Order: sequence, then C-alpha cells, then structure tokens
Amino acid sequence: MQEMMHLSFNLLAVVTAGIFLLIAIVWLFAPDHFLAAWNIKDYAETRLIGRRLSVLYAGVSIMFFAARHAEQSTIRTALIYGLVSTCLILAVLGCYELLKGRAGKGILAAVLIEVLLSILFMLII
Repeated sequence: MQEMMHLSFNLLAVVTAGIFLLIAIVWLFAPDHFLAAWNIKDYAETRLIGRRLSVLYAGVSIMFFAARHAEQSTIRTALIYGLVSTCLILAVLGCYELLKGRAGKGILAAVLIEVLLSILFMLII
C-alpha cells in the first residue's frame, strides 16, 4: 500500500503563503482577471476595492510564511482558526453571490480553494 504524503503545518503554511501572494499580486496589478472570471463589471471603484483587498491577502501570505516553522501552540491554532473561518465565510459568500446572479461561475474556483484550504488545515489541528 502506498504511503500518503505527510501533511504538515509547514507545508500548508508555505502553500497558503504562495496562493495568497499570487492572489494579492493579481488583485494589485491585474484585477480585471478576477472581475472577468467572476463576471463582475470592471469599474474604477471595483479596482480600488481589489487593490485594497490585495494588501490583506499579502498580509496573510506574510503571516503564514513567517509562521511556517511554528510548533503546535495556541498561537498556531489561532492562525489556523482565523484562516479557516475567513475561507469558509468567503466560500459561503461566493456561493451566495453566484446563486443571486451577482457573480459568475468563475467564482467557484475561489470557493474550491477556500474550502480545500479549510479542510486541509482542519486535518492538522
């Protein structure tokens, strides 16, 4: 029987940091990519919100990269709960906006990433 890959906080933190950094870069320099994928009208105001949002994604990226070697602790658990809560709320909102017709099917890619990260982090808590 093939042994499953060991899932560690270090690996998930680095992967999360990379994903969130990529999202931050796209929101900062090419917000039209997400807006088009999500079928949201591209206005100066939506780009403004996207650029401001990019800083939050960059901050989460930095936090998880900096904490990648953290041992099991209350602080590491708090980071995980914070990320899982944020991702699950974003996933629910993404589905809600899709059902209401305010976002296109492209938002399901974000929902999938958010749910997957949540599940993976909950497996290592």
